[in-house]
Order: sequence, then structure tokens, then C-alpha cells
Amino acid sequence: MSDTNKKKSTLREYIEAFAIAILLAIIIRTFIIQAFKIPSGSMLPTLQVGDHLLVSKFIYGVKIPIRGTTLIPIKVPERNDVIVFKYPQDRSVDYIKRVIGLPGEKLKIINKQVYINGKPIEDPYAHYMSEVIIPDNPRDNLSTVTIPEGKFFVMGDNRDNSHDSRFWGVVDQKDILGKAFIIYWSWNIKEPLLSFDRLTSVRWGRLADIIH
Repeated sequence: MSDTNKKKSTLREYIEAFAIAILLAIIIRTFIIQAFKIPSGSMLPTLQVGDHLLVSKFIYGVKIPIRGTTLIPIKVPERNDVIVFKYPQDRSVDYIKRVIGLPGEKLKIINKQVYINGKPIEDPYAHYMSEVIIPDNPRDNLSTVTIPEGKFFVMGDNRDNSHDSRFWGVVDQKDILGKAFIIYWSWNIKEPLLSFDRLTSVRWGRLADIIH
């Protein structure tokens, strides 16, 4: 084999290896795991601004991309799962919240207390920054909502500062991208990108934290 052919063969091997790597990355991101960054404080104190998460896309089943139709069901979201989903009012945006109400349940909120089917629920992840109760406001008082089949009622853990199902309605199961399960990186994004303080703002204690 001539040197020219050897070079072409080597180049072809590199191109094929690169193409395979790209294909595997696309498959992994589409069907198995996706990275997600926390941009707001709606899930405080569970998740902080600057947390970087891994989201399991496989846990709720294999879905057809874009359409969201489940081909191979595995399990459905459960109460208190932290999920990433397409924001119903702008599907180009991904949101992260906690599942509170399940399909078929009746949910209402009275003075910040969540009731499911007429009974108050234990809400261990709820965080309130203020004791002030606003009457006639869905943040603190919400009339009974019957959750349709295939839909989920979600809320941020930072209950006094979260734009969630109390304001814009339920999430369709086909719009759920996956379940957040681990923090792989975290830092204080308020620091300038190239400053030395940016390097010291890594929250080492949060790395590899399992999300509950």
C-alpha cells in the first residue's frame, strides 16, 4: 500500500471514529442522560442557582424524540420526583419542578397547606421564605383542581417564589424529559467568569449529591 493510500486509510479511520462518537453522544443525550443547569432559585434549598445536574431520560421509558410518545414504558413519575419537562407555555424552555399531584387526584391549597383528595399531605421538601399568606392568590390558596389522566401537578420547593402549576396548570406526561438524580457540578455563578474568585466559588460539598 502506498503512503498516500495509508494516509487516506488513517484519515478515514479518524473520520469514522469521530462520526461514531458523535452518534453515540446523540443517542445518549436523546434516550439516556441529559445535563441540565439550574438558572433560578425556584427549587431552593434543594437545588441552588449554579447547580449542574444529570437527568435520567430512560427512567420513565423510551420515547420518540420531539413527539414524546412512549415506546417502551418503564415507570411513571411518582410524588416528590424532581423532573425536567418542557414548559407548557413555551416548549423551547425546559423547567425543573417537583411532582406534587398525580393523575386522577383532586388537589387544593389552603393557607399554603397542600391537600390531596381532601387530606393534608406531608410536604417535607416545601420551603417557605415568608409567613405572610396572600388571600385569593394561587400561591397560597388554590381552589380544587382535578388532575386529568396523563397529567401531573408540579411545584417548586421554594413555594413563595416559584412559577409552577399553581399559575399555569398541569404538565403532560409526554412533555416530561426525565428525572433529575445527581449534582455533578456546582458553583456560584454570580462571580465573573474569568475572575480568580470564580475558581474558589465551586461548591465542593454539593458535588455527587443525590437529588431527593
